[in-house]
Amino acid sequence: MRNLFLLTVLLAGLSCQSESGLVFSPREFEGPQCANCPKVRVSIPQADETRQLGRVVNRAVSEEIIHWLDYDEENQAASIPEAIEAFAAGYEVLRSEFPDETIGWEATVEGRISHETQEVLTIFLEGYIFTGGAHGYTSSRYLNFDKKDAAEMDTWQLFSDLDGFQRFAESRFREEHHISAEADINSTGFMFEDGMFQLPENIGLEPEGLVLLYNPYEVASYADGPIRLVLAYKDVKPFLAHETGITDPS
Repeated sequence: MRNLFLLTVLLAGLSCQSESGLVFSPREFEGPQCANCPKVRVSIPQADETRQLGRVVNRAVSEEIIHWLDYDEENQAASIPEAIEAFAAGYEVLRSEFPDETIGWEATVEGRISHETQEVLTIFLEGYIFTGGAHGYTSSRYLNFDKKDAAEMDTWQLFSDLDGFQRFAESRFREEHHISAEADINSTGFMFEDGMFQLPENIGLEPEGLVLLYNPYEVASYADGPIRLVLAYKDVKPFLAHETGITDPS
């Protein structure tokens, strides 16, 4: 099956250089091209690996995509092509079990450099996966990197005052969704665990501000889609870690 893949099509001539000095090139991966094959396409920016930061970025991006595509832990895919292969293999197993049913699987992942400061680089990944049922599932992921230390950052490392930021974010969330300070955070239909506001797993940098992103089902129903809150850098600056070097782009 491996030979059926169009592996790692590098789009030459479209490279770009980030503020960190890393050279990124668009790279695409596709699954097997046949009538009964799942449709799979992955399009991401890939960093030149002559520097440690580039290797760290590429590894983190690959691991996230592998996690999305290779949901069978027994496969232990080690690369994006292997994860695509595992996705296709899962589809073949289902077809063999239900030969009389038409089940079309598909997966699409798009990646981009969402923002960059003097010390932080953020990559945004968005994926859509359909494996049967009433609808597919869309998931997004922000990956933040400390350029100085050439390391992926945990979300809390963006902040010098995480508790203060959470209180501020809750006040803005309530304001955005017309929930009074006295009301239960779930009073308008949200599904925060134990009725307590929580920050999302996904917090990243965009040109317009710091973004809090809740994926479908995280705090709301699938029909509500992703819940996104954008906070201007000038408003969150007091809570940010000094080493992030985040400034208001305006």
